[in-house]
Amino acid sequence: MTGLKPRGFVWVIAGRLATCERIGGTGVQHRRVRREEELVWLSKEAGVTTIVSLLSGGQNVAAYQQAGFQVHEVPVIGMALPKDTEEVFGVLDGILADPSEVVLVHRDGIDDTVAGILGGYLVHSDLLDDQVMAAALIQEIIGRPLGPEGRALIPSPETT
Repeated sequence: MTGLKPRGFVWVIAGRLATCERIGGTGVQHRRVRREEELVWLSKEAGVTTIVSLLSGGQNVAAYQQAGFQVHEVPVIGMALPKDTEEVFGVLDGILADPSEVVLVHRDGIDDTVAGILGGYLVHSDLLDDQVMAAALIQEIIGRPLGPEGRALIPSPETT
């Protein structure tokens, strides 16, 4: 296997934190062979060591573990709530405390929930100290506008 770059793969923090659409595709588009190829690419090309899945129901977890990834499940059903973002931030803090870890966060697609959580993490981790700048940067990274639901997930620096 040579590997296949996952759809929508982008670095949020270069070489440390990335996101993409669900590995292997979503719903009827999901393909086991594609998933395997994407896992090879994530490991060999991107150097990902840990996958944080925001999907519910343990989807693909066994495949990720079999491919050698550490896996953390933080199911986010529907639009994320502040408690969801805090849980994801805590998981990311724990993983990224180890400088050798490279993390991929995913859900079915890179929606406002994923983008808002990752934009919020930039503020939470003190990489940015402004909500507006975090929203602008995450929009640039993911290549699309961030809606009000996603913007609401970006905490003010005073609350982190």
